[in-house]
Amino acid sequence: MEISEHRAIFAYGTTELDWLAKKDKRMAEAIERIGLITRPLMPDLFAALIRNIIDQQISTKAGITVNGRLSALAGAITPAGIERLTAEQIQSCGMSMRKALYIKGAATAAMSGELDLAAIHDYTDQQVIDALSRLPGIGIWTAEMLMIFSLGRPDILSWGDLAIRRGMMNLYRHKTLPRERFERYRRRYSPYGSTASLYLWAYSTAEFSARPVAKIVAGTIGGAAK
Repeated sequence: MEISEHRAIFAYGTTELDWLAKKDKRMAEAIERIGLITRPLMPDLFAALIRNIIDQQISTKAGITVNGRLSALAGAITPAGIERLTAEQIQSCGMSMRKALYIKGAATAAMSGELDLAAIHDYTDQQVIDALSRLPGIGIWTAEMLMIFSLGRPDILSWGDLAIRRGMMNLYRHKTLPRERFERYRRRYSPYGSTASLYLWAYSTAEFSARPVAKIVAGTIGGAAK
């Protein structure tokens, strides 16, 4: 049950699934119940970064619309394409001026070399977080999502992701999830935390929820503020 490395999806297979199933009975049950999960990758790190900025705190449908408008306006979501636009032009695609300035800032950082897109693939996970979270509008959660869905990093489990925490509470039938408990699960899943994340996202939905749990805070599935 291996996933082809030639497809633009998050790559995992029997090695990761067998490890998780052996380490955790509940996770083994989730894997058996859900089966293989296919999640697409967005290998273009800059385009993914811009998309993440746009998508913060708006619906999926709205995000697709705004991304499409910006792509059409810029010609392509590249540092050079974005850099030549004014903040007002970017805002006209349907976003706040604050987001427009974040996007301009990311393009400027990439053009100046402050954000070294070529080198970032060789950074450690913590170095990726440090480099990306220095940019205005980019937080740890966004950096972690980019590490999974652009860089394909294998061991990312985000405390800042509301749906991950909700899925964990549903899977293990916890009413609360203190940080120390979350960290115990993180250590248990390592070095395949990203694969575990896929199953926890699935368990955050009503379809796979074992039973209702208390709400953490209002938020969207698989998302956080930034």
